[in-house]
Amino acid sequence: MNRKTFAYIGGGAAGYFAAINSAERNSDAQHILFEATHRPMTKIKISGGGRCNVTHHCFDIHELVKSYPRGSKELLGAFARFQPKDTIEWFEKRGVKLKVESDGRMFPVTNKSDTIIECLNNEVTRLGVEIRKGCKVKEIKKQEDHFIITFQNEEKLRVDKVLLATGSFPFSYELAASLGHNIIAPVPSLFTFNCSHFLLEEMMGTSFKKVSLQLEITKEGKKKKWQQEGPLLITHWGLSGPAVLKLSAFAARELHEAHYKAHLRVNWLGAWTEQSVIEELSQIKIQDAKKSILNTPLFDLSKRFWQQVSKFAIEEKSERTWADLSKKDVLALARVLTGSELQVDGKGVFKEEFVSAGGIDLKEVDFKRMESKVCPGLFFAGEILDVDGITGGFNFQNAWTTAWIVAQNMG
Repeated sequence: MNRKTFAYIGGGAAGYFAAINSAERNSDAQHILFEATHRPMTKIKISGGGRCNVTHHCFDIHELVKSYPRGSKELLGAFARFQPKDTIEWFEKRGVKLKVESDGRMFPVTNKSDTIIECLNNEVTRLGVEIRKGCKVKEIKKQEDHFIITFQNEEKLRVDKVLLATGSFPFSYELAASLGHNIIAPVPSLFTFNCSHFLLEEMMGTSFKKVSLQLEITKEGKKKKWQQEGPLLITHWGLSGPAVLKLSAFAARELHEAHYKAHLRVNWLGAWTEQSVIEELSQIKIQDAKKSILNTPLFDLSKRFWQQVSKFAIEEKSERTWADLSKKDVLALARVLTGSELQVDGKGVFKEEFVSAGGIDLKEVDFKRMESKVCPGLFFAGEILDVDGITGGFNFQNAWTTAWIVAQNMG
């Protein structure tokens, strides 16, 4: 008669992880996970190109939080309790080994997201967590020390504690708002840039190991700037790759307000400065005086892109040699290579991740417990919070960490 019931709403990474860890701590309670669709864990399934980027190989929590445009302050304390090394250990104890790639991303050694899904399914079965699929919540009401959940089929359920781990679905925000919470309006994060420029024409598929980007948005006469470095890819609509995605995340809200119009300065050579490029080109003029400019790609650039730069910077159309290059030409080349001026005129879609900036106002959540400050007994985990990370496993780590903290406190 006194058995407690805990409800976990949302069948994604955060919902499953919270239910599993909570059931392990509170074996005498009833644990029920509700998923609106008939296919739980779909984001796990498709993430990382079907491999599931479980977390990121970063064990310094002060460095780790730098990858979260929103929520970094709150996550610092949370990561002190459960961070990537704990995630790795958790899965390895359950037979799932993770591997680290050169960029720090971590995947199961099987390279299959199904490995993670199978592990979580095995755990809910072992611990007796009840999974109800195709079960849509219509309303949640707080009544004294418990909650009444009403489903779309009008069925009602009395529960003692509720976790909302429903991601960025609009209705999840409505549920939280109905229980007294303020919602920071969600806007897209992690997206590509729509750009058109001569340098990008017919360059689709051209990649760069490390570029330096500076994004600038002017609002009410004031300029705001963001900088990022990393790999970049030219696409048929503009620019993509980790450097662009990081910029999109940190400037997500301002880009939304600016209708995704901004100024972008690109240093295609990463750490090279205009002066260092001038000095290098001046040396090339002497060393390779008789060689064709168009047929001598430099700085590890592809021949196609080098020729495009040459045509744009110095209108190079003939077979001029390096000896023919004037000081003015050298300066023009250096400026294009280290400071191309592009205009962002819209956003594309980064299909591997669906992340938004916005959600539950963090001031209304006790991050030591992941419990609502305005509605005791209500917990939050994952993307429903106004927390988001850049690409690379950081958003999953937010889900694992916040869900784990929920599990320590639900009982």
